[in-house]
Amino acid sequence: MKRLVPCALGVLALGWSAAALSDELVIGVRTEPQSIDPHWNSLSGDKQVEQHYFQRLVHMNEFSQPVPQLAVSVEPIADDTWEVKLRQGVKWHDGADFDADDVLFTYQRLIDKVPGAPSAPFHAIGRGNKQFKKVDSHTVHVTTDGPYPTLRPDMGGFAILAEHAASGAEPSVDFNNGKAAIGTGPYKFVEFKSGDRTIIEKNPNYWGDAKTWAPKWDKITFKPITEGSSRLAAVLAGDVDVVDYLPTADVARLKKDGKIVVAEGSSDRVIYFRMHRRDIEPYVTTNDDKPMFPNPLLDWRVRRAMSVAINRDAIRDRVMGGASIPTGNVVPKGFFGHHEGIETDPYDPEESKKLLAAAGYPDGFKITLHGPNDRYINDAKIAETVAQMWTRVGIKTAVSTMPRNIFFTKQRSGGPNSQPYFQMPSFSVTLVGWGTGTGEALYSLDGLVRTYNDLAGHGYSNSGRYSNLRVDVLISMAEKELDDEKRLVHLREAAEIALRDYAVIPIHFQVNFWGLRKGLKMTPQTNERTYGWNIDKAG
Repeated sequence: MKRLVPCALGVLALGWSAAALSDELVIGVRTEPQSIDPHWNSLSGDKQVEQHYFQRLVHMNEFSQPVPQLAVSVEPIADDTWEVKLRQGVKWHDGADFDADDVLFTYQRLIDKVPGAPSAPFHAIGRGNKQFKKVDSHTVHVTTDGPYPTLRPDMGGFAILAEHAASGAEPSVDFNNGKAAIGTGPYKFVEFKSGDRTIIEKNPNYWGDAKTWAPKWDKITFKPITEGSSRLAAVLAGDVDVVDYLPTADVARLKKDGKIVVAEGSSDRVIYFRMHRRDIEPYVTTNDDKPMFPNPLLDWRVRRAMSVAINRDAIRDRVMGGASIPTGNVVPKGFFGHHEGIETDPYDPEESKKLLAAAGYPDGFKITLHGPNDRYINDAKIAETVAQMWTRVGIKTAVSTMPRNIFFTKQRSGGPNSQPYFQMPSFSVTLVGWGTGTGEALYSLDGLVRTYNDLAGHGYSNSGRYSNLRVDVLISMAEKELDDEKRLVHLREAAEIALRDYAVIPIHFQVNFWGLRKGLKMTPQTNERTYGWNIDKAG
């Protein structure tokens, strides 16, 4: 079993003069928060800002491994019970004491579901039928349905709120205006102006020290700059100090000319395609635009035909500028549960055509591929490139991309007959991304390929509604197995079945680049987020 180890995230003092760089940091980000409410959604653009002022029981470090934060220890005391010892002496930003009541309040808010929230992090609470019980002011017991080996990373999946500040608050609204935005973090929330800026300032009474995310900047401003070339221009001009998601086409030149510092890190985020599985799909038609029954995406031969029609190496070289790692997996190498035996499908358009003919579609059919145009690296370009590849083998593909806030809402729940606890997606084929934020495969398999069950928190990103009983059983066995070697066997078998069945079609893992003004350096995160405590003085 993995043990919760002392936090290893060190942050060095900055200490440069105002003439070189001020004590205020401006970060140009591609994606701004949708809300300051940390339970409003699970998008990285929100989380990377939120975690400066709201904290969690457990923090996932730069390698996506759990380290203590508001909990000093999370240890099993029985097969179905974990003891959480809370950090003492922690103050909320308004001076109130943090204690177990805040943890129980947070638990209940998530279990009750946040009204109006498009994708609250319920899954981290819902898995395992967790029950939180206060033992004393700084001790909480968490019981589960039998053994539950991944409780620690689950505790890193949601922010703890102050009961006295958030109780009765209007979701999202009272956080955005600051009324309920009271945290324990190294920075305090100042202002959120959608489309313009999010400002946080140093918490002078922060409980931690230099090894626990201590505030080294007086103020940090997150400024949304959605277009890649505009972000690059901003850091080159000195209008911002740091930018995320440098345009991949410019990275080689930027490394050579040295005008800015380029930080590089591989990501845990896989980019993949999802095929949806209703009997009749709204965006799948015959060549003369008639509905198709049965849905051809239900045929394994069609799904494999779509995979082998994709030239992943060409996407890496021509679209991503080398900044991707082609894959057939959903978990990167080095993460628990990665399956070395699952190889990347070779590019073979002739096999693709044969598979389509064998499935009864020698003349192909039509689909519309939907995706975001402002969420992943070169997302719209990837969609357009793959559409051309699919069209060449007979699957005539139109592309519809849109801003992420519109896409994710419709992808999850915009379809007909959606009901509370049973959402129907709008689209038929989608380009999506997924980050393995817990550092292991259970999180990804549970979210992506387990049968959708909103009440239980399973399959929360399985918008294609893939369902395989054997996969479900193996995931269920893995989440109750305390022996890591046995759990690894279950996870790899579940991954092999689901991925060979093309529950999803993985394309690549992203490689991410940041641009920094000279005089700065940073430690990249596998989860792609930009944190102030990872940005330091060079030298």
